Amino acid sequence: MGILSQLSIIHLLWATMVFCQYEDYDFEDEYDEEPNHQRPYYFNPNTQAEVPRFPFPVECARECFCPPAFPLSMYCDHRKLKTIPNIPSHVQQLYLQNNDIEAVPAGPFTNVTFLREINLSHNKIKFHMIDHGVFAKLSNLVQLHLQHNELGEFPFPLPSSLERLLLGFNKISQLSGNALEGLPNITMLDLCNNFLDDSVLKGKPFSNMKNLMQLNLCNNKLQTMPPDLPSSLMYLSLENNSISYIPENYFKRLPKIIALRMSHNNLQNIPHNTFNLPSLLELNLGHNKLKQVFYIPRSLQHLYIEDNDIETINVTLMCPSIDPMNINQLTYIRVDKNKLTIPISTYAFFCFPHIRTIYYGEQNVNVNKSTQLRIPVFRRFLTPEEYDEAEDNHETIDHETEEDHEAEDNYFHPYF
Repeated sequence: MGILSQLSIIHLLWATMVFCQYEDYDFEDEYDEEPNHQRPYYFNPNTQAEVPRFPFPVECARECFCPPAFPLSMYCDHRKLKTIPNIPSHVQQLYLQNNDIEAVPAGPFTNVTFLREINLSHNKIKFHMIDHGVFAKLSNLVQLHLQHNELGEFPFPLPSSLERLLLGFNKISQLSGNALEGLPNITMLDLCNNFLDDSVLKGKPFSNMKNLMQLNLCNNKLQTMPPDLPSSLMYLSLENNSISYIPENYFKRLPKIIALRMSHNNLQNIPHNTFNLPSLLELNLGHNKLKQVFYIPRSLQHLYIEDNDIETINVTLMCPSIDPMNINQLTYIRVDKNKLTIPISTYAFFCFPHIRTIYYGEQNVNVNKSTQLRIPVFRRFLTPEEYDEAEDNHETIDHETEEDHEAEDNYFHPYF
């Protein structure tokens, strides 16, 4: 009996092990089921208003497309639409760009409650064809695209929730006195490629925009610097205007400026400490009429002063002193199309120990003929650590062409 009992126990243990194996195994893995085609529901965590739950498929205008993967978005772009279709109440993102829309009536927006982004760029919208208050009632709207239209005036009123407003490539020549009032949350305002002149900005329209971080006023008709910009500003684009001077201490009110673009203006002289800005990383003053260089802050990394009238580069003006505890961060200088006859003094490499590239290109020494310095491009030999960092940043050491440097101008995109 003792032997039989032992055999019974062994048989029981073996059966238990076999059962456990099949208990952990999923038999359903052996068969191919019908795939689950239901798309995941994407919820925007930044949505302030509570969005009601709705069954699939969601309501969608017949002229548009509402992908199941993005049930809060309605795509009506590139469809040659002449009118705005009715918008379902649940929609948060509305894309109507690249159509033939001329008017923005209130009707299609009647039931809209949760709309956060509207893209009406690349249409034919005129100011007087926008129903008064049609945007103002959209209390959750944060982003509005109206660039590449036919607006002659700033569209207002707008909702106080708005954060990004793009109005570039229009015909705006007027800013009503209260056009920018009631917009405390605006962080980015693009007014490039319009018809704004100094008289329009005399009323200091930007002074109360306390959260404004980026202001684009490129390609307008400005002759002086815009007055009373808010101290919150970090990116300022003023290229392709007719600005001839920068008032002394102008930037004292703008200590947070990171990138400043003023190429293609009429600047002739820069007061010595104009750019004494602790956070400035990029400064573009190319295509002006400058005759000498100026002080640059220790934080600056990229300097563009090409196509000016500079004959010599006085490094001591740019860097009056060397502080081993606070090293200049400059890595790139572009100085082509000036009137240089000799390279920059080697003292520059003591002042700017991080300098990697000086682009000399061709110089306009003679009136009818451009000349090239012995070294059109200076590149400093990189340490192994710097080389690894450059590789990580996808930098290249190939021969530089004029096209390369035109692309370099886009380091700070106007629509950052």
